[in-house]
Parts: sequence; C-alpha cells; structure tokens
Amino acid sequence: MQRNEKNKIIEEIKEKVSRANGMYLADFTRITVEQINELRREFYKAGVEYRVVKNTLVHKALEAVTGYDKVYPKLVGPTAIAFGYDDPIIPAKIIKKFSDKNQNLKVKACIIEKQIYEGSELNNIATMPSRPEMIASILGSIDAPASGLVGVISAVMRNLVNVLDAIEKKKAA
Repeated sequence: MQRNEKNKIIEEIKEKVSRANGMYLADFTRITVEQINELRREFYKAGVEYRVVKNTLVHKALEAVTGYDKVYPKLVGPTAIAFGYDDPIIPAKIIKKFSDKNQNLKVKACIIEKQIYEGSELNNIATMPSRPEMIASILGSIDAPASGLVGVISAVMRNLVNVLDAIEKKKAA
C-alpha cells in the first residue's frame, strides 16, 4: 500500500471517529464471508458503518483525535470497527444478536462518547434502551399524567350529567 493511500485511510478513519457516538472493535477471525456479509447487511439497515482496517492505521488515526489511549492495547490481531453515528447503542444490539448466533465474533472494546469499555461489557450495553426507546419512554411518562387528567375531568363531567339526569327523573316523578 502506498503512503498516500495510507494517509487517505488515516484521514477517513479520523473523520469517522470524530463523528461517531459509538465504536465497537471486534476480532472477526473464524467468521465466514457469508456471516460477515449478513452482519454488514444488518449494520447497513441501521445506518452503522463497518470497516476492517489495519491496526497501525487505526492507531495513527486515534492518536490524531486524542482521548483513545486505552484502545491502543486492543489493536492486536484482525480488527473490524463498527461506527454508530446517531445512536451508540444500536451497533451493540446488532453485534449482540449476531454474536449470540456466531460465538466466533469477539468484541475487543466498546467506545461510547469517548468512554472506553471492555468487550465483555457488550451484553450490558446492548440491554440499554436505544435513543428512540428512551424518547418514547420519556414521552409516555409526560403523556401519562395528561391523559389521566383528561380521564378524571371526563369522569367528573359524566358523574355531573348522571346526577342532573337523576334529579330530572325525580322531579318528573
């Protein structure tokens, strides 16, 4: 590989790292091409980028971005990186689902908002709610008191109408 090609890849990785909210480094040894393609399809559907890059190039890109010193020891052997831009939890959920079926995928490190976690933390991260799930939960919490209030007000109105109706029937009799 030529020097200018390496520099181009380093710049590309730097850009991806600086944009990503979540990154997952994995060892893909002993995984078939068919299985990797399945994983890539799942990533593509979710808007996650998946890239296999030489460790030395990743190391240089991470040095330029700073804050990733603890990742350097993880850059040993074949390394693939999943970049999550919108939601850092979605790649973890996809990797967890995939690794449940294919035990050969080993996660080296999980990086969320520049916080570095061991690969063994993937299960905990994957069980966290994703951004859309959290938003739905918050909106549901906000909506619950309002809908309860509507129910109470309509019950009061219904009871008032029933009382007036009963009074009218009593007077008519």
